[in-house]
Amino acid sequence: MLTADLHTHTRFSDGTDTPEELLAAAQAAGLTTVGLTDHDTADGWDQAAEHVPPGMRVVPGAEFSTKHPGGDGALVSVHLLGYLFDRDHPLITAEWKRIVDERTNRGARIVQSLVAAGYPITLDQVRDKAGRGNIGRPHIARTLVDAGVIGTVGEAFEGILEDGGPHHVSLRSTSLVEGIEMIVAAGGVPVIAHPRARTAAAVLSAPVLETLVDVGLAGLEVRHPDHDHAARAELVGIAADLGLLTTGSSDYHGGNKTLRIGQERTDDDVVEQIVDRGAVAPFVG
Repeated sequence: MLTADLHTHTRFSDGTDTPEELLAAAQAAGLTTVGLTDHDTADGWDQAAEHVPPGMRVVPGAEFSTKHPGGDGALVSVHLLGYLFDRDHPLITAEWKRIVDERTNRGARIVQSLVAAGYPITLDQVRDKAGRGNIGRPHIARTLVDAGVIGTVGEAFEGILEDGGPHHVSLRSTSLVEGIEMIVAAGGVPVIAHPRARTAAAVLSAPVLETLVDVGLAGLEVRHPDHDHAARAELVGIAADLGLLTTGSSDYHGGNKTLRIGQERTDDDVVEQIVDRGAVAPFVG
C-alpha cells in the first residue's frame, strides 16, 4: 500500500503550515505516515509530536542542504533527506549552528542589497515571514510578492533572487559525502531527495551513486513531482542494482508551492525498513 508521504515542510523552514496544520492536511489526504523534513533543522519535531492525529505517525527528519562536485569541478546543489537520526548528535548540532549563523547573515545581506537597489522591503518584514525558522530566500521572495514587486515566489527565484544574480550571496554548503556520514553517525537513514530534478541530475550518475552507497547512502527519492516517467524508471533500475530503498514524496510546502500533500507516496514496506534502521522512534498518535 501507499499511505506515506516522506518529504514535507512547515513554517520551521520554508513551508507555510504549522506542524499541526500540516498533519491535519495529511490526515485529510488519507495518509498514515508523514515525514517531517524541514531544511537543516529539527525545530518542528516537538510541535509535530504534540499534534499527531490518532492512527497516524510522524517520521522525524530533515532535508540537508549539500553540494557535490560536477565533472568540471564546480559544486552542484544536492538535497539529502535524513530520517530518524539523533538531532542532538554533536556532528549535526555543530553543522546546523554554522548553517543558521551563515543563513541569518546571508538573509540580512540579501535584504540590504535589495533595499539599496530600491526594493520596498525591510529585514523586519522578512523576519516576520520566517517566524521561528531560519531566514531563507523563500521568505524574502514572499515579502517581495506582498510588496507587489513580483507575482509569485517562483518568479523571484527566476530573476531577482537567482543564483549568480546581482543580489546573490553564496554559502559554504555541507558536502554530500559529509551529509551522509553525519546522518549515519547520528543513527539516521540518508535518502537523496529528487535526484533527477534541477541541477542534481548532472552529477548523480550511477557510478557516483555507487560511491555514495559505500559511505552509507540508503535510498533514492524516486516518485517526486519533478520526475517524469523516464527518470523514475532509470532510478528504479539504479536502486535495484545498488540495493537502495526507493521512496515517494510530495515535497509539500503549503502555500509556497502548488503541490498537494500525498500526491506522491512511499510503499508502506519501505517505510517499515526505514523505521527499523533509524535510531529514533516515529511519533505516534
